[in-house]
Amino acid sequence: MKARVQYASLNQEVSCDTNCCSLLDASIENQIPHLHECGGNGKCSTCRVRVLEGAQNLSPKTQAEIEMTRSRKWDPSIRLACQCFIKGDVKIQRLIWSSAEVNKLQIETAPEGRAEERPIAILFCDMRNFTKLSSQNASFDIAYLLNRFYTALGDPILMNNGIIYQYVGDEIVGVFGTAGGSREKNCMDAIRAAKGMQYALERLNKIELQDFNVKLEIGIGINFGLAYVGHLGHPTHRQFSVIGDPVNVASRIQGQTKKTGANVLISKAVYRCVKKDALNIGRKFNPLLAGKEERAEIYELLGFKEMDLQLELQASLHLLLQDEDKFASIFYEKVFEKAPFVRALFKNNIKDQGRLLTHMLGGIVYSLSRPEHLVMGLKKLGKNHQRYGVKEAYYPVVKETMLETIPEVLGDFYTPKVGKAWGQALDFVIDTMKAGLVSDQSKLENRA
Repeated sequence: MKARVQYASLNQEVSCDTNCCSLLDASIENQIPHLHECGGNGKCSTCRVRVLEGAQNLSPKTQAEIEMTRSRKWDPSIRLACQCFIKGDVKIQRLIWSSAEVNKLQIETAPEGRAEERPIAILFCDMRNFTKLSSQNASFDIAYLLNRFYTALGDPILMNNGIIYQYVGDEIVGVFGTAGGSREKNCMDAIRAAKGMQYALERLNKIELQDFNVKLEIGIGINFGLAYVGHLGHPTHRQFSVIGDPVNVASRIQGQTKKTGANVLISKAVYRCVKKDALNIGRKFNPLLAGKEERAEIYELLGFKEMDLQLELQASLHLLLQDEDKFASIFYEKVFEKAPFVRALFKNNIKDQGRLLTHMLGGIVYSLSRPEHLVMGLKKLGKNHQRYGVKEAYYPVVKETMLETIPEVLGDFYTPKVGKAWGQALDFVIDTMKAGLVSDQSKLENRA
């Protein structure tokens, strides 16, 4: 028996088998991009949907879904698409549209009406010469510049499991670890975001701001410590808040970038949380920060000593997927040329398939900062591909083609380091997808 699933925001309707098909299955089988970081195992909440009609035609909530609903304080209309199976016609709305939105979900874990002390890394990024820039350009142009600045430099925060906490004029504040994580991970996420912001600014200046005859510069300060996190304010208007001395110190450290001429400065607390052989450190400073009686110990961050795979992937992703249809078209044209026999696997619209490909690539890069979800998601992806007829022998063709497509799309922005990073990432993705198949085979052999 068939049932209909309507996607409100897409004005699209698909059909699927009842009782054996989840809402997430319906999306995947009909090539509708639908985030599911953990692979549809009920461990994350990225596949959430709002049920607009036909709630009675879905299976009851599982225990995992009940616990998620309670902890996140969802209203009854929100369901996990991977956990509810279709028994009749339903109308739904996907609630998380892109990987960049996933980090906002951390805010749901912050307590209401009170604050909890949590170990977090705080990043302050300030645009240089903003006053001069404002006086030399029209208000409309300044608004455009700020939006491009906030978008380009906000993405590295989101890619590294951070939250864009607030904008203060020409300043961006990011926080890392509000929902947990080790000290080392939270600090490394913030450091990687800082370097990513520098790469993003370089790209912004080269490509998008040339016509403005302006070159933007930034200063970044990073600190780590225990701060209070929660939804605070009037009962009718609570806001997500991060309060504490580590936040103030991070702002003061950023202020020191102007005096020292350094691009990125980190506190002693950050430096002590990461492996000493991981970072390339420049000068050391001992300023007296405002409001402090003792001198601080801060370090100039120059970069990573060795290639950081996540940073290289993140820095190239925007350029790769700037024109998603073009990227997918080049990739599939090369695939069909190398292996004409795989064309039979693509029975539906190749353009829709291409958008699934770029959706998947972006999701993988964003999910690298949440590896526990990524591994589960890739194993499920491997099982899905096997069900569609993809054989293990096809994977080398995919890798080879992808590594040919990337330099063609990046052009002058391609470097051997970027190629090496994507090669290693593809090996990890393919090996993990295969591991899911091996695991299933082992289970079958054990049962036999």
